[in-house]
Order: sequence, then C-alpha cells, then structure tokens
Amino acid sequence: MVSFRGLDLAEPRQAQVSDRTVASNLLPVDRLLLGYVAVVSAVALARLSAFPECGWLLVANALIVTLVLLVTRADLGPLGRALHDVYPILLLIALYASLDILNGGGRVAIHDAVVQRWEQALFGGQPSRDWWRAHPSAFWSIVLHGAYFSYYFVILAPTVVLLGRAARAPLRRFVFAVMVTFVVCYLVFIFFPVAGPYYAFSPPNGAFVDNVAARLVYAVLAQGSTFGAAFPSSHVAASVAATIVAWTASRRLGIVLAIATALLTVGVVYCQMHYAVDAVAGLLVGTVVGVGVNRMNGKR
Repeated sequence: MVSFRGLDLAEPRQAQVSDRTVASNLLPVDRLLLGYVAVVSAVALARLSAFPECGWLLVANALIVTLVLLVTRADLGPLGRALHDVYPILLLIALYASLDILNGGGRVAIHDAVVQRWEQALFGGQPSRDWWRAHPSAFWSIVLHGAYFSYYFVILAPTVVLLGRAARAPLRRFVFAVMVTFVVCYLVFIFFPVAGPYYAFSPPNGAFVDNVAARLVYAVLAQGSTFGAAFPSSHVAASVAATIVAWTASRRLGIVLAIATALLTVGVVYCQMHYAVDAVAGLLVGTVVGVGVNRMNGKR
C-alpha cells in the first residue's frame, strides 16, 4: 500500500538566493515522475536487446529529466511557475506512448487468460463480450461510446479551472492525484500486460457500431491504442481519482465529473474496451488514490 502521509502539496518554501537548488523546488509530483522515469529506464535497458527501439525511449526519458530540471528552477516567472504546475498532465501522451515501445509493440507475453478466469469466477461469464450482444441498444451505444471521450474532459477541465485560481494547492493536489493514478496503472501495464477484450474477442459489429460515436472511438483505438494496457483501466482509475479530488475544490465540477465517470465506467465494459475486472480494478485504484490524497491534505 502506498502511503501519502508526510507529503505536502502546498506552496513549496521559497529557497534562499544563495541556495537556489533544484531539490528545494521539487514538488511531490516531480519526485514521482523522476522515480517513474528511473523505473522505465531500467526496464528499457533490460529489454534493449529484444526491442532496440527502447534506445529511443532512453533518449526521451533524458529529455523528461531535463524538463523537470528546467521547470523546477527557482527563478521562474509566473508563466514558468504555471507550467511547473501542469506539465505532468502535458506529458501523459508521451508516457502512454512509451508503454508500446517497452512492450515491443505487442511482442511481450500477455495475461488475458488469467484476467478472463477472474472474470468468469466473479461474473459467471465474460461481460465485455456478452453484454452488448445480449442487450444491443443503438441509443446506449451512442451514449456510452460518446462517454469514452469524456475521459479527456475529466482530466483537462479541472486542470484548466484550477489553473485559473490564485491558490496553487488545489491544482497541485489534483495533478498529483492524477499522476499517482497513472503511474500505478502504467507500472502494472509494464509488468503485467493485458491486451483486453478489444483484442481478445471479435469486435462489435453491425447496427451496434453504426453510429458516429462508435466509429470515432474505434478510429481512435486503431490509431492510438497501446497493446497491453487494459488492466486496470487507467481511464476509469484516473477519472475516479480526478472526480474525488476535484470535488473538494468545486462541488459543481465534481458532480459533472461524477456523471461523466459513471458513464465512462459502464461504457468501457458495455462497448467491449475493457474487461469488467479492469473497470473494477480501476475503480479501486482511483478511489484509494483520490481518498488518500484528500486525507493527506485534511479533506474528508
């Protein structure tokens, strides 16, 4: 269990002019990123002989470390300090794409058979494969495929809203919670890759996917999906953590995010993007992180 006790997400103490060290300006999220990059680099080195493209990942990780050093300088102006607060969110696309390089574009062993056994034991079947087939609905297909894209809103909307506030602690708390969630999920993807029902079963077809929302989702998955990144569902986990932490900053925003997250959680299973076990694991990870970060800051 990861402990959040002792971390302070409020404004970092101002370093003395004579002692402007990078360490004095490192936020918890900076340390988290540096630790994650170190683990990924070690895995990339270990897999370099099997997947030579991991060499490029080592170069990219060096650039990430350089970026952290730049945004943690003590002499940054207002724009630089704002960038320091949100740059981890901007790095998410690159961090996600790096997973595909680490697993050699799908050449690592996957553990779908294990997750499918869990699915069978818990639910008596394979909900991600059977649910939409047993209860096809054009209406819910449109709604729940569309809900898949709400993930981007759930992550970006609070970032923008909180960035516009003078107090920096709520924004930093939110970014930290989101990044802890993604790091936990990404580490599982690296060491326990699961392809997911999108790859394991025949894809949805016919009238069920004959709508704009479904076509957009599968077009995005065909172009930007990372093989082996199904368990736990990082979409669900990050959305849950983001909703819990954003709720403490804005009740109205939290309600909107909660609705979007609920639809997303149902949608990833009904639309055969994740196993039900993936969604449940995502709910657990997001809840533990969100509640943990709030408690760390005295929010109940």
